Amino acid sequence: MSKLPLARALALLVPVALLGGAYASQYVGGLHPCEMCWWQRYPHMAAIALALVAFAAKGNPRTSALFTTLAAVAIGISGGIGLFHAGVEYGWWEGLTACSTSPTGGSAADILNQIMATPITRCDVAPWSLLGISLAGYNGLLSVGGALAILVLLGRKGWRA
Repeated sequence: MSKLPLARALALLVPVALLGGAYASQYVGGLHPCEMCWWQRYPHMAAIALALVAFAAKGNPRTSALFTTLAAVAIGISGGIGLFHAGVEYGWWEGLTACSTSPTGGSAADILNQIMATPITRCDVAPWSLLGISLAGYNGLLSVGGALAILVLLGRKGWRA
């Protein structure tokens, strides 16, 4: 039995769920992302696009498997950034030293007002944790685990139709 459909589904569901959780924590939970939080989101966005291409190429198992693999790599990259970010939050190593306030444009007064109204979010402080694990830590664990699961499903000729 082919494992490609399951791998393809995971390649789409994992980043959609994790990116959805990130946006929910931001817009519903009020947790403003720091610079490294944003870095974790970009590979998930890429993984979603790659997984959608994999679904579009269902008729060609090799192409579909290639794009599923690329999505898994993107998910793994987000996980690696998440684990690095969690290490910064736990004080295991140093991260960024700059704030992450970025104005969107307008007049000088508009930009100043945007800067003053935007909360400064530090990358070395976890704004939320559960069981001692921050959001960055959860992203790291779930992304790396998801990427490995996808790659295992694709391994050993699991992509063949």
